[in-house]
Amino acid sequence: MPLLLVLTAALALHSQSPSGAPAGDQYAASDRMPSPLAPPSPRDARALGIGTYIHDVQAPALDGSDRNWRTGRGDSLTVIALTSVRCPLCRKFGPSLARIEDAYANRGVKFVFVNVSGTDTTDEMRQQVADLGLDGLYVNDRNGCIAAALRAMTTTEVFVVDSSSTLVYRGAVSDQYGTNFTLQEPRRRLLEDALDAALEGRVPGIQATSAPGCAIEPPQAPGATIAGAADITYSRDIARIISASCVECHRTGGAGPFPLDSFEAVSRRASMIRAVTQEGTMPPWFAAPMPRSGSGPHSSPWSNDRSLSQAEKDAIAAWIAAGKPEGDPRDLPLPRAFAESEWAIGTPDAVFQLPTPIAIKADGVMPYEHVVVPTGLAEDRWVTAVQILPTDPSVVHHVLVFALDERTAQDPVMRRKLSADESRGYWAAYVPNNSALTLPPGMARRLPARSSLLFQIHYTPNGKATSDQMRLGVIFADAPPKRLVRTAAVADRRLRIPPGAKNHKEEASLRIPADARILAFVPHMHVRGTAYRYEIADADGSGRRTLLDIPKYDFNWQLRYELREPLDAPSGAVLHGTAWYDNSADNPANPDPTKTVRWGPQTTDEMMLGYIEYYLVNEDPLNPMDPQDRGGFRQRWRAGRR
Repeated sequence: MPLLLVLTAALALHSQSPSGAPAGDQYAASDRMPSPLAPPSPRDARALGIGTYIHDVQAPALDGSDRNWRTGRGDSLTVIALTSVRCPLCRKFGPSLARIEDAYANRGVKFVFVNVSGTDTTDEMRQQVADLGLDGLYVNDRNGCIAAALRAMTTTEVFVVDSSSTLVYRGAVSDQYGTNFTLQEPRRRLLEDALDAALEGRVPGIQATSAPGCAIEPPQAPGATIAGAADITYSRDIARIISASCVECHRTGGAGPFPLDSFEAVSRRASMIRAVTQEGTMPPWFAAPMPRSGSGPHSSPWSNDRSLSQAEKDAIAAWIAAGKPEGDPRDLPLPRAFAESEWAIGTPDAVFQLPTPIAIKADGVMPYEHVVVPTGLAEDRWVTAVQILPTDPSVVHHVLVFALDERTAQDPVMRRKLSADESRGYWAAYVPNNSALTLPPGMARRLPARSSLLFQIHYTPNGKATSDQMRLGVIFADAPPKRLVRTAAVADRRLRIPPGAKNHKEEASLRIPADARILAFVPHMHVRGTAYRYEIADADGSGRRTLLDIPKYDFNWQLRYELREPLDAPSGAVLHGTAWYDNSADNPANPDPTKTVRWGPQTTDEMMLGYIEYYLVNEDPLNPMDPQDRGGFRQRWRAGRR
C-alpha cells in the first residue's frame, strides 16, 4: 500500500468515535483523559472508576519475588503510586511522595510504588528507593499488568484504595509541577486532601483529576494492525525520524532524561512521543513557519530548525495505530556518532569555573544565582568559540554570561544593576543540549583585559539534592577577526502587567544606527510570557515585516534561533519587539495572578527582552564604535514603550 494511503487509513482509525476507538484507547469520549502534558484538572470520577473494586495483580518486587499490591496495603488506606526513574515529572514528585508517605505512616496508610516505565533497571529502581527513603512495597510492572488493571494513563498517577479494595481517589499528587511549570509550593494538595477526607469517612472534594506525566503505553489490542502496515516500520521509517530529531538529546550521556536509541525504548514511549510531537512540545522548536528558502520539507531559514514536518508527525501516529511494527532490523539507519570529549569546541585555550559549588535543593524553585569569575587576562582577547559545561546539567535551566570590564566588575552597585537588567546583552549563553557555540570564520567576540564574567544561572530542582560548579571554556583567535559579534536587546524595562490580565501586550523598538547584519534571535520572558514577535520596518515606519514569530512561547526552552544567512538591517531601520503575557489564574505557571507584575530578575517577576546577535558591516574590530564595550549599540538603540 502506498505510504500516503497508510497515513490516511491510520489517521482515520485514530479519530474514530468510541464505538470504533483505536486499539489501546482505554476510555470512551466522555471519560477520556486529557493530554499527558495538560495541568491537573478535575475529571468525571465515576467514568474513571471511582467506587469500583481494584483487582489484585502481581509484579516482581525488587528482591525478584512476585508480589501483589495487597501485600503492601495499609490498615485503612493504600496509595498505589506509579513512578519511573527517568520520567522528569516522576523525579520532581518523588520528594513529595516520600514526605506524604512518612506523614501518614502512623495513620494506617501505606504506599505501594509501581514502576511502569518498562525500561528502568533494577539497580536504578533500588537507587531511587534509597535516594528518596521510600518505605513501601516497590514492584516492577514491566509487563503493564498493574497499570492495565488500574486503567492508568500517566507515570505520575496515584490511586487511593480503601480497606475494601474500593478506589476512592485517582489523579495527581498536587498541582506543584507540570510539563512546563514549577511552583514554589502547591496550590492544591490533591493526594493529601483525598487521604484526609477518606480517613475521616468523607468523600474527597475532588475524587479524580488528570495527572501530567509521561504517557503509559497501553497494550495493543488484537487485530489492531491495519492493512499495509509493513509500509511503515520502526527500522526503516521511525528510527530515521528519531535519529535525526531526538537522539542528540535522548541518548546515553545526552541531555534528555532517557535514551530513545532502540526499538524497545521508542515503542515503550510511543504514545508519549505521539503526544509531544503532535502538540509541538518536542522536538523543542517554537518558531512559526516562515517562507521557505529552497525546496524540501526542511528548507527553513533557520540553520538549527528542530521542527518535525507534518508528514513525519503523521508517520509516527500511523506507526502507532498500525501496531508499532518493528520491521527488518537490517533496514535500521547507521547509529549517529557523537563527540566523546566533553568539549564540543575542542580543547579550550582557557577555562573559567565558578569558585565554589552551588547547592541545589531537591524540589520547589530557586532564585537566580549570580556569580562573578575574574578572567585574569592581561590583554584583550578574541573568542571564536565558547562552551558552558555544568557539572550537573540535569538541574540547569539556562545560563546567561555577561563580560564585565575591570571597573564594572569591581563596583558592587553596577554588578547588581547589571544582574537585574539583562538588557545590556549577554556575552555567552547556555540552554540544555545547546551549550557550545562556534562562530563562523572571520567572526569573534571580544573579551577585555582584566575583565570578569558574571554568570546568571537559573537552576531547576529535579527531585534530588545535588550541587553544580559549572565551567566556561573558550577558544582564542590567533589574529583579530574581520567581524566583531555583539548582542543587543529590544527591551521594555517599564513593563507593567495588570492583575488577572489574560493577553497583555507590551512593545518596544530599537533604531538601527549603522548598517548591520543579524545572525540570531533569542527572545526572553519569564513564566507569564506566551508569545513573542520580531519585526523590522523602514526608517519612515513603512514596510514592516515579520522576522521571527513565536506564537507559543515556552519559558522552559530559552532557544536561540540561528539564521541560515545573515539578515541585512540597514541604518535607520527600526526593529520592533512585541510580547504577550498571561497573568491570569488560568496560567498554571503563574506565581500570583493578583499581582501587578513589573520588570525584575526573578522568575516571579517578568522581563521583555528580544535579544539579537549581530555585527556592524563597516566596523573595524580594532577600532570599535565603543572601545569599552559599555553599551555601544545598546546606547544608540533606544527602547521605548509604544
